[in-house]
Amino acid sequence: MCAAMGDENALDPSDVAEVLARAKAEAISHLAREAIVVGGDQVLSMDGRIFGKPRSMEEARTQLLDLSGKTHQLHTSVALAKNAVTVWAETDVVTLTMRRLSPEFIGRYLATSGEAVLGSVGAYQIEALGIQLFEKIDGDFFSILGLPLLPLLDALRREGAIEA
Repeated sequence: MCAAMGDENALDPSDVAEVLARAKAEAISHLAREAIVVGGDQVLSMDGRIFGKPRSMEEARTQLLDLSGKTHQLHTSVALAKNAVTVWAETDVVTLTMRRLSPEFIGRYLATSGEAVLGSVGAYQIEALGIQLFEKIDGDFFSILGLPLLPLLDALRREGAIEA
């Protein structure tokens, strides 16, 4: 998915992440009415573009070339739903600066990481080899992994789902 954020009709990346997180939580909550269901999603944005997960290794290569030497944001959203209605949602934004990468390095990185990179926006997983791609990270580690964990735990306590 790609959208020009400068376009007045384009959605804010944080809004996109939250809408997706809410939709996931509500869809499952509709099936498990009394349960508190957690849904989450993540969107990468840079220079007016929203990046989705790469669909192929070639698209992963292109994303990494585009991100090389630049700063981007991960918008990570989590939502709680009960009885098919969202009862809480939060989005955290983390800023990451990728070091300048040569095409050869990217090729070796993708060959070593394999198709696992297709499961992540930006074609990296910082909990694995992807950490080598970065020179600076500002934000919450758990949000980078895909779940703003501390705010979620606080919300679950307020909802009585876990011990306070």
